[in-house]
Amino acid sequence: MIEIAQLTKTYGTGENTTVVLDRLDFTVQSGEILAVVGPSGAGKSTLAQCINLLTRPTSGSVIVNGDDLAQLNVRQLRVARRRIGTVFQSSSLLSRRTVAENVALPLDFLGATKAETARRVGELLDRVGLSDKAARYPFQLSGGQRQRVGIARALALRPSVLLSDEATSGLDPQTTESVVELLRELRRDLDLAIVFITHEMDTVLRAADSVARLDHGRIVESGKLVDLLTDHRSRLGNELRPRRDDAQAAAGDVHWKVTYDSPDVPQDWIGRLGQDLGVQVALLGASVQVVAGVTVGSASIGVGGHLSARVPDALTALGLSGSVDGNHPVLEVAS
Repeated sequence: MIEIAQLTKTYGTGENTTVVLDRLDFTVQSGEILAVVGPSGAGKSTLAQCINLLTRPTSGSVIVNGDDLAQLNVRQLRVARRRIGTVFQSSSLLSRRTVAENVALPLDFLGATKAETARRVGELLDRVGLSDKAARYPFQLSGGQRQRVGIARALALRPSVLLSDEATSGLDPQTTESVVELLRELRRDLDLAIVFITHEMDTVLRAADSVARLDHGRIVESGKLVDLLTDHRSRLGNELRPRRDDAQAAAGDVHWKVTYDSPDVPQDWIGRLGQDLGVQVALLGASVQVVAGVTVGSASIGVGGHLSARVPDALTALGLSGSVDGNHPVLEVAS
């Protein structure tokens, strides 16, 4: 488990002080993946550096398994930092070392015996599916394979926390999916607390249990992924839903944006809605998927303008919420 408490990072002094992280608070339990998202300049990179103590926070705490790493001296921190493994964006492998030698680096610095190192490296490469690549060099691997080596190296000292800093950035969709699946598998099998820093919203949907949005150094919204996706009022939930191009509503129909606001939305909700309103409801677009066993998503529908007053209540009765999409004006019916 890792707890971030009132974490603050500033640069400069007096009138020239710049606040990069402003009193952040969050906890990641063992066996949980928290995704931290936000725009460029939000403070995500600085947060990563403060979590693994590559940069000391100005104030606040980084608590791992009950110990505040931010209060340790240099010698103590060198030992305590083993509890946090870090996977970087570019994998940061040494080009003149083989796969096995790259994974062994933390063990070499620790002073492990050759036998201990060989055994642990073998276990890790088997875990990430690269046992047959042990003698190869980084340039002989694909981007996804290099990231798997980086993950194996991050696990070498048996950390309880894994920090993934833009680890899937720049990878193709299929490779991203394989890396995310590996992280979820490691989370489950090793009971890791994983902090997953990313700007890729579609990856968050596949990776995270919880999400926090960082903006101008502050966490402006956070929550369980499913809760955010089933709350039409959540800005973060709306940002996480896939973007799509909807069809145009027929002349005289109003274009409604519909959000799944409950885990109990019936699969035939469009038919039921049409029965309740006594009209055919046009489906103009939809994005629906299962997250943590719950069906979540959004849709766009077209309904006759004369029924607009009845639509909100009819949707609510089905576990949905809806609002008129102002970006799609109602087309006039030709006379």
